[in-house]
Amino acid sequence: MISRRKYPVFILFNGRVFNEIRISSHYEKKHSRYMSDELILGLVKRLNRENAVIQKRTADWNYFELNREHQGKLYRLILCTSDLESFIGVVNCYRSK
Repeated sequence: MISRRKYPVFILFNGRVFNEIRISSHYEKKHSRYMSDELILGLVKRLNRENAVIQKRTADWNYFELNREHQGKLYRLILCTSDLESFIGVVNCYRSK
């Protein structure tokens, strides 16, 4: 079962205020040797005051695929938000080429 860990934050993203990040444990299956919650939190916090294009929309959720650099390495963040919730969900995060 995939668990989700919650972290309090204050981020303005796509013109909305979010007060929590929820990180899925999904990344731990294939990427745990180089990925951590701390790294993901740092990448997501750098999205403060940014706008991003929605890649996919379902009835309640907006999904984003964003590339961010950290220490010379590129990472892909898969995020979700909902108009009904005040958190950013991290679906997955991994090193990108």
